[in-house]
Amino acid sequence: MGHTIGELADEFDVTPRAIRFYEERGLLSPSRQGTTRMYGPRDRARLKLVLRGKRLGFGLEEIREMLDLYTVEEGDAIQLRHCLEVGREKIAALERQKQDIEATLEELRGFEKQFVRLLEEKGPVD
Repeated sequence: MGHTIGELADEFDVTPRAIRFYEERGLLSPSRQGTTRMYGPRDRARLKLVLRGKRLGFGLEEIREMLDLYTVEEGDAIQLRHCLEVGREKIAALERQKQDIEATLEELRGFEKQFVRLLEEKGPVD
């Protein structure tokens, strides 16, 4: 038995519209029971991976490429290498962002210390 769009939306805290969007982009492929979309275990797992990929900063095309790995032949090393490269690029970009954030925090803490010192010269600081 599958899940309805409403059940998936509730479970993953997304809107039915978002699920339909992923379906339109070919990331999900529910079966139909009359006019009702029924999402099986494969769609549920794919939705979970889509949402995780988005949270990690991957674009939908990158996510699609990674999802397609589950359906490729074992010997398709070219696609695996590509996904590995995309993942490494994302790691490098996040590492750069992390360094930028740490540098900004350090600079702001320096300003904070200066401001506290200046305020202390003027009287008690809260």
